[in-house]
Amino acid sequence: MTEPTPAVWVIVPTYDEAENIRPITAAILGSLPAATILVVDDGSPDGTGQIADELAASDPRIRVRHRTAKQGLGRAYLDGFGIALDGGATVVAQMDADFSHDPAVLPALVAPIEAGEADLVIGSRYTHGGGVVDWGIGRRLISRGGSLFARIVLGLRPSDLTGGFKAWRSSTLAAVPFDGIHAGGYVFQIEMTYRASRAGARIREVPITFRDRRVGQSKMSRRIVVEALVVVVQLRLDELVGWVGRRRRAR
Repeated sequence: MTEPTPAVWVIVPTYDEAENIRPITAAILGSLPAATILVVDDGSPDGTGQIADELAASDPRIRVRHRTAKQGLGRAYLDGFGIALDGGATVVAQMDADFSHDPAVLPALVAPIEAGEADLVIGSRYTHGGGVVDWGIGRRLISRGGSLFARIVLGLRPSDLTGGFKAWRSSTLAAVPFDGIHAGGYVFQIEMTYRASRAGARIREVPITFRDRRVGQSKMSRRIVVEALVVVVQLRLDELVGWVGRRRRAR
Protein backbone atom coordinates (compact mmCIF):
# COMPACT_ATOMS: atom_id res chain seq x y z
CA MET A 1 0.00 0.00 0.00
CA THR A 2 1.21 3.52 -0.79
CA GLU A 3 2.36 5.31 2.35
CA PRO A 4 0.56 8.61 3.01
CA THR A 5 2.41 11.89 2.66
CA PRO A 6 1.33 15.22 4.09
CA ALA A 7 2.03 17.17 0.90
CA VAL A 8 -1.45 17.08 -0.68
CA TRP A 9 -4.54 16.88 1.47
CA VAL A 10 -8.06 16.59 0.09
CA ILE A 11 -10.83 17.88 2.37
CA VAL A 12 -14.21 16.19 1.85
CA PRO A 13 -17.09 17.45 4.03
CA THR A 14 -19.95 14.97 4.43
CA TYR A 15 -23.51 14.91 5.67
CA ASP A 16 -25.62 11.89 4.78
CA GLU A 17 -23.22 10.59 2.12
CA ALA A 18 -23.25 6.90 3.13
CA GLU A 19 -23.78 5.79 -0.47
CA ASN A 20 -20.98 7.95 -1.82
CA ILE A 21 -18.20 7.87 0.75
CA ARG A 22 -16.62 4.55 -0.26
CA PRO A 23 -16.52 5.18 -4.02
CA ILE A 24 -15.47 8.83 -3.72
CA THR A 25 -12.49 8.09 -1.47
CA ALA A 26 -11.44 5.27 -3.80
CA ALA A 27 -11.69 7.59 -6.81
CA ILE A 28 -9.70 10.35 -5.09
CA LEU A 29 -6.87 7.96 -4.21
CA GLY A 30 -7.01 6.59 -7.74
CA SER A 31 -6.20 10.10 -9.00
CA LEU A 32 -3.80 11.14 -6.23
CA PRO A 33 -2.39 7.96 -4.69
CA ALA A 34 -0.05 9.81 -2.33
CA ALA A 35 -2.69 12.23 -1.02
CA THR A 36 -4.21 12.31 2.44
CA ILE A 37 -8.02 12.45 2.49
CA LEU A 38 -9.68 14.14 5.43
CA VAL A 39 -13.39 13.37 5.73
CA VAL A 40 -15.14 15.99 7.85
CA ASP A 41 -18.46 14.50 8.90
CA ASP A 42 -21.13 16.62 10.59
CA GLY A 43 -22.73 13.83 12.60
CA SER A 44 -24.48 12.22 9.62
CA PRO A 45 -27.51 10.25 10.84
CA ASP A 46 -27.14 7.79 7.95
CA GLY A 47 -23.85 6.40 9.29
CA THR A 48 -21.45 8.18 6.93
CA GLY A 49 -19.04 8.85 9.80
CA GLN A 50 -18.93 5.21 10.83
CA ILE A 51 -18.22 4.10 7.27
CA ALA A 52 -15.45 6.70 7.06
CA ASP A 53 -13.95 5.30 10.26
CA GLU A 54 -13.91 1.82 8.70
CA LEU A 55 -12.14 3.18 5.64
CA ALA A 56 -9.59 5.01 7.79
CA ALA A 57 -8.91 1.86 9.81
CA SER A 58 -7.97 -0.01 6.64
CA ASP A 59 -6.09 2.78 4.83
CA PRO A 60 -3.74 5.24 6.58
CA ARG A 61 -4.26 7.74 3.77
CA ILE A 62 -7.81 8.38 5.02
CA ARG A 63 -8.53 10.35 8.17
CA VAL A 64 -11.81 11.38 9.77
CA ARG A 65 -12.88 14.46 11.67
CA HIS A 66 -16.17 13.96 13.54
CA ARG A 67 -18.31 16.98 14.35
CA THR A 68 -21.34 16.64 16.58
CA ALA A 69 -23.87 18.50 14.44
CA LYS A 70 -24.45 20.10 11.07
CA GLN A 71 -22.89 23.56 11.30
CA GLY A 72 -22.62 24.63 7.68
CA LEU A 73 -20.34 23.75 4.80
CA GLY A 74 -18.01 26.63 5.50
CA ARG A 75 -17.41 25.61 9.10
CA ALA A 76 -16.67 22.05 8.00
CA TYR A 77 -14.11 23.27 5.47
CA LEU A 78 -12.46 25.68 7.91
CA ASP A 79 -12.15 22.90 10.47
CA GLY A 80 -10.62 20.62 7.84
CA PHE A 81 -8.29 23.34 6.56
CA GLY A 82 -6.93 23.89 10.05
CA ILE A 83 -6.22 20.20 10.53
CA ALA A 84 -4.50 19.93 7.14
CA LEU A 85 -2.33 22.98 7.78
CA ASP A 86 -1.36 21.65 11.21
CA GLY A 87 -0.59 18.30 9.56
CA GLY A 88 2.02 19.82 7.27
CA ALA A 89 0.06 20.01 4.02
CA THR A 90 1.68 22.00 1.22
CA VAL A 91 -1.40 21.83 -1.04
CA VAL A 92 -4.98 21.63 0.25
CA ALA A 93 -7.76 20.62 -2.13
CA GLN A 94 -11.48 20.82 -1.38
CA MET A 95 -14.33 18.98 -3.06
CA ASP A 96 -17.83 17.58 -2.63
CA ALA A 97 -18.43 13.95 -1.75
CA ASP A 98 -21.25 13.36 -4.25
CA PHE A 99 -19.26 13.06 -7.54
CA SER A 100 -20.45 16.45 -8.79
CA HIS A 101 -16.72 17.20 -8.68
CA ASP A 102 -14.81 14.67 -10.76
CA PRO A 103 -11.85 13.25 -8.79
CA ALA A 104 -10.02 12.69 -12.08
CA VAL A 105 -9.53 16.49 -12.31
CA LEU A 106 -7.61 16.71 -9.03
CA PRO A 107 -4.15 16.38 -10.62
CA ALA A 108 -4.96 19.30 -12.92
CA LEU A 109 -5.95 21.44 -9.93
CA VAL A 110 -2.85 20.58 -7.95
CA ALA A 111 -0.28 20.81 -10.77
CA PRO A 112 -0.16 24.64 -11.18
CA ILE A 113 0.45 25.04 -7.45
CA GLU A 114 3.20 22.42 -7.33
CA ALA A 115 4.77 24.08 -10.38
CA GLY A 116 4.81 27.46 -8.62
CA GLU A 117 2.43 29.00 -11.15
CA ALA A 118 -0.61 29.65 -8.93
CA ASP A 119 -1.67 30.01 -5.31
CA LEU A 120 -5.33 29.11 -5.76
CA VAL A 121 -6.75 26.98 -8.57
CA ILE A 122 -10.50 26.93 -9.15
CA GLY A 123 -12.28 24.11 -10.95
CA SER A 124 -14.40 26.35 -13.15
CA ARG A 125 -17.70 25.58 -14.83
CA TYR A 126 -17.75 28.94 -16.59
CA THR A 127 -14.31 29.31 -18.09
CA HIS A 128 -13.63 28.11 -21.65
CA GLY A 129 -14.03 24.34 -21.80
CA GLY A 130 -16.10 24.09 -18.62
CA GLY A 131 -19.78 23.28 -18.29
CA VAL A 132 -22.70 21.93 -16.30
CA VAL A 133 -24.91 18.92 -17.04
CA ASP A 134 -28.11 17.64 -15.42
CA TRP A 135 -29.19 21.07 -14.17
CA GLY A 136 -32.43 22.85 -14.98
CA ILE A 137 -32.47 26.39 -16.35
CA GLY A 138 -33.38 27.87 -12.97
CA ARG A 139 -30.39 26.47 -11.15
CA ARG A 140 -28.08 27.41 -14.01
CA LEU A 141 -29.28 31.01 -13.82
CA ILE A 142 -28.87 31.15 -10.04
CA SER A 143 -25.35 29.75 -10.13
CA ARG A 144 -24.04 31.74 -13.07
CA GLY A 145 -25.90 34.86 -12.03
CA GLY A 146 -24.44 34.61 -8.52
CA SER A 147 -20.91 34.41 -9.89
CA LEU A 148 -21.51 37.35 -12.23
CA PHE A 149 -23.04 39.43 -9.44
CA ALA A 150 -20.07 38.76 -7.15
CA ARG A 151 -17.57 39.48 -9.93
CA ILE A 152 -19.13 42.88 -10.60
CA VAL A 153 -19.70 43.94 -7.00
CA LEU A 154 -16.32 42.75 -5.68
CA GLY A 155 -14.27 43.41 -8.81
CA LEU A 156 -12.96 39.84 -9.08
CA ARG A 157 -11.58 38.21 -12.21
CA PRO A 158 -12.43 34.48 -11.87
CA SER A 159 -15.55 33.49 -13.80
CA ASP A 160 -16.73 30.84 -11.31
CA LEU A 161 -16.94 32.20 -7.78
CA THR A 162 -19.66 29.94 -6.34
CA GLY A 163 -18.03 26.58 -7.05
CA GLY A 164 -16.34 24.53 -4.35
CA PHE A 165 -13.79 22.48 -6.30
CA LYS A 166 -10.48 24.17 -5.50
CA ALA A 167 -6.84 23.65 -4.59
CA TRP A 168 -4.88 26.00 -2.35
CA ARG A 169 -1.22 26.62 -1.69
CA SER A 170 -1.01 26.08 2.05
CA SER A 171 0.73 29.40 2.72
CA THR A 172 -2.03 31.24 0.84
CA LEU A 173 -4.74 29.40 2.74
CA ALA A 174 -3.01 30.04 6.06
CA ALA A 175 -2.88 33.78 5.29
CA VAL A 176 -6.68 34.00 4.93
CA PRO A 177 -8.20 35.12 8.25
CA PHE A 178 -10.73 32.43 9.17
CA ASP A 179 -12.40 34.55 11.85
CA GLY A 180 -15.61 36.05 10.51
CA ILE A 181 -15.81 33.89 7.39
CA HIS A 182 -19.45 33.07 6.65
CA ALA A 183 -20.47 29.40 6.80
CA GLY A 184 -23.01 29.13 3.99
CA GLY A 185 -22.13 27.18 0.85
CA TYR A 186 -22.20 29.79 -1.90
CA VAL A 187 -21.07 32.72 0.22
CA PHE A 188 -18.23 30.73 1.78
CA GLN A 189 -16.79 29.96 -1.65
CA ILE A 190 -17.12 33.57 -2.79
CA GLU A 191 -15.64 35.04 0.37
CA MET A 192 -12.63 32.74 0.48
CA THR A 193 -11.70 33.61 -3.11
CA TYR A 194 -12.34 37.30 -2.43
CA ARG A 195 -10.05 37.32 0.60
CA ALA A 196 -7.33 35.40 -1.22
CA SER A 197 -7.54 37.81 -4.17
CA ARG A 198 -7.29 40.87 -1.94
CA ALA A 199 -4.21 39.31 -0.33
CA GLY A 200 -2.53 39.13 -3.75
CA ALA A 201 -2.98 35.42 -4.51
CA ARG A 202 -2.34 34.26 -8.06
CA ILE A 203 -5.62 32.64 -9.09
CA ARG A 204 -6.04 30.29 -12.02
CA GLU A 205 -9.12 28.52 -13.38
CA VAL A 206 -9.14 24.98 -14.75
CA PRO A 207 -12.22 23.95 -16.77
CA ILE A 208 -14.43 21.25 -15.28
CA THR A 209 -17.73 19.64 -16.16
CA PHE A 210 -20.02 19.76 -13.15
CA ARG A 211 -22.52 16.92 -12.88
CA ASP A 212 -25.46 16.86 -10.52
CA ARG A 213 -25.02 14.49 -7.57
CA ARG A 214 -25.34 10.76 -8.34
CA VAL A 215 -27.46 9.89 -5.32
CA GLY A 216 -29.12 11.81 -2.49
CA GLN A 217 -30.59 15.29 -2.48
CA SER A 218 -29.03 18.66 -3.19
CA LYS A 219 -28.32 20.69 -0.05
CA MET A 220 -28.71 24.06 -1.78
CA SER A 221 -31.59 26.22 -0.56
CA ARG A 222 -33.08 29.63 -1.29
CA ARG A 223 -31.74 30.85 2.06
CA ILE A 224 -28.17 30.00 1.03
CA VAL A 225 -28.55 31.97 -2.21
CA VAL A 226 -30.04 35.02 -0.50
CA GLU A 227 -27.33 34.93 2.17
CA ALA A 228 -24.67 34.96 -0.54
CA LEU A 229 -26.11 38.04 -2.23
CA VAL A 230 -26.43 39.93 1.04
CA VAL A 231 -22.91 39.09 2.22
CA VAL A 232 -21.35 40.03 -1.13
CA VAL A 233 -22.85 43.50 -0.83
CA GLN A 234 -21.75 43.74 2.80
CA LEU A 235 -18.18 42.77 1.92
CA ARG A 236 -18.01 45.56 -0.63
CA LEU A 237 -19.57 48.08 1.75
CA ASP A 238 -17.12 47.15 4.48
CA GLU A 239 -14.27 47.56 2.04
CA LEU A 240 -15.49 50.99 0.96
CA VAL A 241 -15.97 52.12 4.56
CA GLY A 242 -12.43 50.99 5.35
CA TRP A 243 -11.09 52.86 2.32
CA VAL A 244 -12.87 56.06 3.32
CA GLY A 245 -11.54 55.74 6.87
CA ARG A 246 -7.98 55.34 5.65
CA ARG A 247 -8.35 58.37 3.39
CA ARG A 248 -9.55 60.51 6.28
CA ARG A 249 -6.72 59.40 8.54
CA ALA A 250 -4.19 60.17 5.82
CA ARG A 251 -5.27 63.80 5.58
